[in-house]
Amino acid sequence: MRVALDRLYLWSGYVSAAFLVAIALTIIAQIFGRFFAVAIDSTESAGFSLAASTFFGLAYTYRHNAHIRVTLLTRMGRGGVRRWLNVWAIALFLSVAAYLTYWSFDLVYFSYKFMNISPGLLAIPFWIPRSFMAIGALILSIALLDELVCVLRGQPSTFDADELNDQAPITLESNKTEVS
Repeated sequence: MRVALDRLYLWSGYVSAAFLVAIALTIIAQIFGRFFAVAIDSTESAGFSLAASTFFGLAYTYRHNAHIRVTLLTRMGRGGVRRWLNVWAIALFLSVAAYLTYWSFDLVYFSYKFMNISPGLLAIPFWIPRSFMAIGALILSIALLDELVCVLRGQPSTFDADELNDQAPITLESNKTEVS
C-alpha cells in the first residue's frame, strides 16, 4: 500500500510539472504568434493550467515536506503532547481538505450538468479544468489521511525529523567569525 500511495503522490507531482510546461508552451506560442499576426489567447489556458498545477502539486509537496508550516503551537509540546498536537493539526488540515474536495466535486458535477462554458476565446467546458482541481484536492486529502494514520500508529510524521533538527540549540561558538 505504501508503494502505491508514494507512486500516486509522485505522479501527482509529474502532472503538476506537466501543467507548468503547458503554461510555458502556451505563452511561447502566443509570443511566436505575434510574429506571424496570429492571435493566440493564452489567458484562459494558462489560468486553467495554473490551477491544475497548483492542486496536483499539493499532495506531492506535502509528502516531500515542502509546504510552509506554522509550528508555533506544535513546537511548544514535548513527547506525547507534541504527538497529539501534530495529530490535531493534521486532522484539522484533513477536514479542511476534505471539505474542499467535496465542494470541488460538487462544482464539477453542476458545471457538467448545466454545461457551463468558459466565456473567453476558447470555449472550454468548465467541468474539465474544475475536475483537475477536484482530483488534486482528493489526492491531497488522501495524503493527509495517510499522514494521520501513520502518526496515530506511532510512526514519525513526514515533517517531524526536520522540525527536530530545526530545534537544535544555536551556540555562540558556531556563530563566531574571525576578525583580523
